[in-house]
Amino acid sequence: MTILCNTGGIAATNAFVIADENSGEAVLFDAPDHTVEPLLDEIASRGWRLVGLWLTHGHFDHVADHKVATDRFPDAKVLIHPLDEPKLQNPKMTRFHVPFTIPPRSADELLSDGQSLKIGSIVVEVIHTPGHSPGHVSFYLPAEKVLVGGDLIIMGAVGRTDLPDSNEDLLFESLRKIMKLPPETRLLPGHGHESTLGEERQLNSFVQDALSNG
Repeated sequence: MTILCNTGGIAATNAFVIADENSGEAVLFDAPDHTVEPLLDEIASRGWRLVGLWLTHGHFDHVADHKVATDRFPDAKVLIHPLDEPKLQNPKMTRFHVPFTIPPRSADELLSDGQSLKIGSIVVEVIHTPGHSPGHVSFYLPAEKVLVGGDLIIMGAVGRTDLPDSNEDLLFESLRKIMKLPPETRLLPGHGHESTLGEERQLNSFVQDALSNG
């Protein structure tokens, strides 16, 4: 397994590629604006096939470059949770005002909690983690102990809950759910540097509050 990351766009958002070298399959997780092309170049140079763009949620800084990815790799299937697909279908529905246009589209497939996906031989479990956004999901690789966490936990804090469809109580429930995973699990967040769930348990006051009030 290989993990690549590039950070960019107006919100300094992380995009990740996870690839199974044996099968040559790769998936792009999230598509921030002005960020994915170096990753797509790397996928092409290594001779991999991009089979998916799997979105943690529908906020603009995670979906903006979806067309860049699928234009380059037309076989890549765009996946998102049904509760966040409306943001993908109508990017102007959110309150964010950005200096570029995000093309609307529907998902190729919709995600569900507990769903099992694969990148080659790598098993990926979908975990519905609402709060920051109703259809927010995290992607867990149990054998590799890796979690693509989106904006659930970011930079020692958590995703904001002051947006119209955010919900702090649901976010805390999602934190409690995620913290049941092994503490050594690598957290690949939507912003900032990676950590582990164990480190977040020890150092993140929001996580501690969620656990103590659950």
